[in-house]
Amino acid sequence: MKKIILNLAFIASVSLTPQITRAQTYVLDKTIPLPGDGGYDYLSIDQLNNRLYVSHGTAVNVIDLKTEKPVGIVSNLNGIHGIAIDNKANRGFISDGKANTVVTFDLKTLKIITTIALKDANGPDAIMYDAYADRVFSFNGDSNNSSVVDPNTLKQVGTVALGGAPEFAVADGKGKIYNNLEDKSSLNVIDSKTLKVIKNYPLEPCGGPTGLALDAKNARLFTVCRENKGMSVVDINTGKVIATLSIGAGVDAVAFDAVTKLIFCSCGDGTTTIIKQQSADQYSVIQALKTPVRAKTLTLDPQTHKIYLSVAEFEKGTRKALPNTFKVLVYKLSN
Repeated sequence: MKKIILNLAFIASVSLTPQITRAQTYVLDKTIPLPGDGGYDYLSIDQLNNRLYVSHGTAVNVIDLKTEKPVGIVSNLNGIHGIAIDNKANRGFISDGKANTVVTFDLKTLKIITTIALKDANGPDAIMYDAYADRVFSFNGDSNNSSVVDPNTLKQVGTVALGGAPEFAVADGKGKIYNNLEDKSSLNVIDSKTLKVIKNYPLEPCGGPTGLALDAKNARLFTVCRENKGMSVVDINTGKVIATLSIGAGVDAVAFDAVTKLIFCSCGDGTTTIIKQQSADQYSVIQALKTPVRAKTLTLDPQTHKIYLSVAEFEKGTRKALPNTFKVLVYKLSN
């Protein structure tokens, strides 16, 4: 009887495997056309207000995630990169790289509140809000530092020397911020209260790290790297690189879904590599999702498990975007 039960359990597990695999395969759901021309960079989700913010040249396009339709725009900027959300203050913060400023806007009305000129900053790029310190951090790629803004007074209150060119950053909610240094192929650990780098970890074999995502429960970071076309798993307590997996070329962003245990690496070569986390230290590639070439930035909606990628069409052989071709692509778990 025991043998029969075991055999039945084995058969059941085998029969369920294809369903699990299908359930974790991503497919194109829809395309959301957006107005305007120009380059594009980060996407950011405001979970409280259920909105998606999309950087686009000199403006931020705003999409209602319930209807997946455009509902507004923050415009008249110079050349933007990222959007940070502070629901406590009901404010959004945009890194305007060409103007060396952080632009503040109202999350409800989308009206610009003020523009903060950053001191000793050149090329603000990534930007994030750290709830633990109640501060906004812009990461300035051309001046190797981070500008710190008080979201309540809307004043710059500090600068963090980073020792290299910063890329993406994430916060653990406990006073530490992790930030990739692209030119040093290393990872900074920043104390968000003292505004000091307290540790720096080499990321070898990772070369040219860009995107960064956090698995807080397992104390793991996922860093994606262009030079070696890989995603490395890092223990945040020791800085040790646990594993490195092959991904596509020209990667920019990475996102982690704590519910499905999937990691998404968006690559400019026309693929998004999807990796499954079996355990804190075990990972495998389960899908090379076909996407348009140069769809290299993405964000994840943790409620619906959809991923959103922005892209435009380009003149053949150039980096010039064709007018009125900018869009957000929506991918979902297949049934």
